Amino acid sequence: MRINPQRLTVGIIYTISIGFTATMLTIVRSPLEATVLTVAAVAFLIPHHLLIRAALRGGEQRGVPALLIVQTVATYAPIPYLASLWIVIGYNWATTMPTILSGAVLVRLRPRSAVPAVVVIGAVSFWLGIGSPYGSLTAGLYQLITVVVTGGVTYGAVRLVIVSRELEQARTELAEAAVLRERLRISRDLHDGLGSSLTAIALKGDLARRLVEREPEAARAELSELVHVARDAAQDVRQVARGYREMSLTEEVHRAVALLEASGVSCQTNLAELRVSQPVDEALAWAVREGTTNVVRHSHATTCSISTSAGTGTVRLELVNDRARKGSADGNGLAGLRERVGGLGGSVSAERTGSGGFRLAMEVPV
Repeated sequence: MRINPQRLTVGIIYTISIGFTATMLTIVRSPLEATVLTVAAVAFLIPHHLLIRAALRGGEQRGVPALLIVQTVATYAPIPYLASLWIVIGYNWATTMPTILSGAVLVRLRPRSAVPAVVVIGAVSFWLGIGSPYGSLTAGLYQLITVVVTGGVTYGAVRLVIVSRELEQARTELAEAAVLRERLRISRDLHDGLGSSLTAIALKGDLARRLVEREPEAARAELSELVHVARDAAQDVRQVARGYREMSLTEEVHRAVALLEASGVSCQTNLAELRVSQPVDEALAWAVREGTTNVVRHSHATTCSISTSAGTGTVRLELVNDRARKGSADGNGLAGLRERVGGLGGSVSAERTGSGGFRLAMEVPV
């Protein structure tokens, strides 16, 4: 059975408050003493209960601490009358109830006010412990320590509930954030991966349709390529679902060249020999895929170049075409690419060139 922090705290606090109060009923000598003691205890415990309940709910309690004032009055006002009935009753009340009051003070007031208040309560308890007919220095020190310890236990138990609740809320928020990140990853990977594959399928299907009567053999070859691309797309979807996609810059460049040439775009490559980590290599591959998809979908390009170069502590990739369509240079794909590269400390730029073309550039630290 799981222990609920709030139930545990309530059990501790009420064991202390009700237990300390109830023990005094064992020393009464008459119904009058029992009645007076019960009324005083009820007047003390009701505000105490309301204060603790409000504290356990969390949130800052503002304004005049009316309940705490009532509880303080209920603590010290009955002392003379109880002592007049029987000095033992008055002494026990005077040395017991302030220890419970100190806990209420700590949970209701801010530390800058609560600590001095507890010091005053402890000083009064110490004075009562050494100044009463049954008192001594040892009794005074005992009362002082009891005030501090009981108040600290009450405050600590309440804080336990509040911190446990905050941790549970934080855990829930972290879980929700993890789910959201996973959804964004799947959305981004599907957009980036399937966008290129579906574009290739559409191009090869259109080409096969045009060749089917004039060049049946070429049409069959294009259809075979189309089936191969479709199977790759299905494999990509499975890898996205599993959260694992291994990409290579070299393979992606070969794929990009084939796709561009199939769509009538002459492609040139100039790749430097790079020794980079797997995450950097994958980021460069994603940039090539996104840039190639944009060339096919969103340009009237006739030529395209893909190049990489190594700088001081960085790797740069450029993908440039000669004829870009009018419109916004940004899109969901570039936003996803920036998110990938941002996690590696790199940057992505997308801009039109002076000759009417378009340049996608990426720099990643190595």
